[in-house]
Amino acid sequence: MSKQKSPKYLDEAFALECEELLKVFLQKHKDYGKGNILEIGEMGIAFRLAEKVSRLKNLLSKNDGPVNESLEDTWTDIAVYAVIAKLFRKQLFQKLDVK
Repeated sequence: MSKQKSPKYLDEAFALECEELLKVFLQKHKDYGKGNILEIGEMGIAFRLAEKVSRLKNLLSKNDGPVNESLEDTWTDIAVYAVIAKLFRKQLFQKLDVK
């Protein structure tokens, strides 16, 4: 969010973060497609989220901070997976394609 304008209100800040999540989702979708998510289903998404949260806890517990992985990227991955899970539950991830 640092490269974007500074929001004056919390809802503006939230919207900017959502724009960033969409950008990351589209970049990763371009690289990986959706086959891996369709193959593993909702339980697989939950396992990936659990793995990300576990990594996050480990990174946060380090006194000198992360060396090879950014906390920002980890939080972003968690948020993107959460949105994918919501879309999956609504059967939208399975049925729809990106523009």
